[in-house]
Amino acid sequence: MITAGLQAADPYHTLLGTVLLEGHSLQVGRRVYDLARFDRVIAIGAGKASARMAQALERILGARLEGGLVVVKTGYGVPTKRITIVEAGHPIPDRAGLRAAEQVRMLIHGLTPRDLLLVLLSGGASSLLPAPVPGVTLAHKQRTTQLLLRGGATIQEMNVVRKHLSLLKGGGLAVSTKATISTLILSDVIGDDIGTIGSGPTAPDPTTFADAIGVLRQYRIWRAVPEAVRHHLRQGRKGAVPETLKPGSRRLHRVQHEIIGNNSGMLGAVTRVAGEAGLRTVLFSPPLLGEARKVAAQFASLAKPIARGKDVLQRPACVIAGGEPTVTVTGRGKGGRAQEFAAAAAFNIDGLPNVWLAAVGTDGTDGPTDVAGAVVTGETVARARKIGVNLRLALQRHDTYSALKALRCHIRTGPTGTNVNDLYLLLLL
Repeated sequence: MITAGLQAADPYHTLLGTVLLEGHSLQVGRRVYDLARFDRVIAIGAGKASARMAQALERILGARLEGGLVVVKTGYGVPTKRITIVEAGHPIPDRAGLRAAEQVRMLIHGLTPRDLLLVLLSGGASSLLPAPVPGVTLAHKQRTTQLLLRGGATIQEMNVVRKHLSLLKGGGLAVSTKATISTLILSDVIGDDIGTIGSGPTAPDPTTFADAIGVLRQYRIWRAVPEAVRHHLRQGRKGAVPETLKPGSRRLHRVQHEIIGNNSGMLGAVTRVAGEAGLRTVLFSPPLLGEARKVAAQFASLAKPIARGKDVLQRPACVIAGGEPTVTVTGRGKGGRAQEFAAAAAFNIDGLPNVWLAAVGTDGTDGPTDVAGAVVTGETVARARKIGVNLRLALQRHDTYSALKALRCHIRTGPTGTNVNDLYLLLLL
């Protein structure tokens, strides 16, 4: 089921199904571009899945593609012929990303409306294309990102702040060039908000500097972020610094956005495979959002009535969910939201025979770790006690990686080349 989900979310195949070239006509979704009217076709992009997108675009366009540059997370690079692939840091931006962002800005600066700019965008782009505003350094952005991550901010909230500290986010990329733009997006955001995915470099942004300040205050990190960040946001609130690109802007007339894949498409494939395997299957709704431990308890609690025959869903059963919970980190533990979800859920299915729960980050890296997630069973808590692993303490310290490693619960996929949120599975056989 996990494999089927990853295959359905493979950006190479989803892009091939979205973009079609026939003669001089390039069809992107429902939009058709006459390439005879363009001098050049250039591709740029960023995100964990953008390298696979670049490969697909090269296959479609061939020699019609002049070149381009795409930034991916370290370890996510793939061979390409015309588009340069650059690897950089994620989730904390680094100097490689900073240099790549500057290269992107130089590449798009001289383009005209007679140039077609194809933007390949996927989750992770916010960190991979750091282009801080004047007065704010890379170190300032790194510190701010760390505080937001540890504070448990949602991706939407994080990107409100990041968009107001960047020259490219929040429509900044679209403003920086006169080219005609078509943005191809693999969504890692529930609801597919184009302004949130990758911080919306070519999308309008309805949020404000005041909103960004509000996020930092909400998570009680306003005083902890660097003074340069606070100064820029205060200046923006006063109107001394230009706002991000707003809905209705004339610049958006030459910009198209096309979603090529998302979490719901991946869940559909998983559901079909589960049904074909003979499982009575339910797709859980709404998406799993919020603090990972709390959401895990709610999801895992579905197992008991099914196991006891007191639910309309009977064995063999599978409950499938997508989402992107958050973790409010205290201490210096190592883990990620999927691992924290699985460890917390283990206590809710403890003692139930033939029950499994899996939590998987579709990008193949759960938080700052080398695993995609974890799978636990009704025996995991008892096994932890037997081998001396304090799973409850690991949860309290947000140090689930070491505990789940000792229990051999990790799911390893390596870099998957895609990124469409998380997959959660509850199986009762």
